Amino acid sequence: MTHHLPAGKAAAGPYAVDVSPLSADWGYSSLRVLRLEPGGSHTFDTGDSEWIVLPLAGACTVASDDDFGHEEFALTGRTSVFDGVTDFAYVPRDARVTVSSAEGGRFALTGARCSRRLPARYGPASDVPVELRGTGNCSRQVNNFGAASVFECDKLIAVEVLTPGGNWSSFPPHKHDEHRPGEESVLEEIYYFEFAAHEGTPGLGYQRVSPSGPGRDTDVLAEVRDGDVVLIPDGWHGPSMAVPGHHMYYLNVMAGPEAERAWLICDHPDHAWIRDTWPEQPVDPRLPLYTAPERSA
Repeated sequence: MTHHLPAGKAAAGPYAVDVSPLSADWGYSSLRVLRLEPGGSHTFDTGDSEWIVLPLAGACTVASDDDFGHEEFALTGRTSVFDGVTDFAYVPRDARVTVSSAEGGRFALTGARCSRRLPARYGPASDVPVELRGTGNCSRQVNNFGAASVFECDKLIAVEVLTPGGNWSSFPPHKHDEHRPGEESVLEEIYYFEFAAHEGTPGLGYQRVSPSGPGRDTDVLAEVRDGDVVLIPDGWHGPSMAVPGHHMYYLNVMAGPEAERAWLICDHPDHAWIRDTWPEQPVDPRLPLYTAPERSA
């Protein structure tokens, strides 16, 4: 398997990124990035997967039709992933979905094979918890829109991470590739990257994944840029390093075979101690890059 997919390598049809269980050679996790021109629309069948439609740049309308009826959601979206928390729409398996946009934009479709059919729902931006994780040069911001404890799905877990230029995130390195009840869950993971440019110069970063044991031999040291994807079926993953001067964004999509939908991780034993230093340092003052909007009365 090729675990680092540079921008364009995972493109297919209308999708700038199209990662499926078939293409990734695993069981559950999917990611598509859909580009729409002004006035454009795209229809797809959800099949055996549940999906969250998440605007990366732009606004859209999401319509879902199935045997239970019709649901339609207007998503306000955002200018870019560095400008604000976005609202989103959840659509169930066994439905036909149309995403349309008057002004055009880019929209992530985060998916997971599942067995339960949950109702289509709207996720307001005001309900997205914005977490500051780590301190010092390990500081990062996590938008927990699809975290296991935040928004109900059957299998899908999805979050956004924003790392200020010069900082390290996904650190200490951690893994979730063994079934250890209450301690670690088995989750396939997708990283999708974008970077803030500086005066027209594109940003970049680096991603590390290292083997975690016999039969779990994923090994990646990749320079990552806008639109790149890293697939993590197993292994210690981290750090994700943002070069100075360019903020880094990545979208994490996770799913797996566990009966309980939970993000349970194990830190790398050589680096777990770094967490003990966090209380001694302040959070990077550049964070949060933004907060969720206030809930309307």
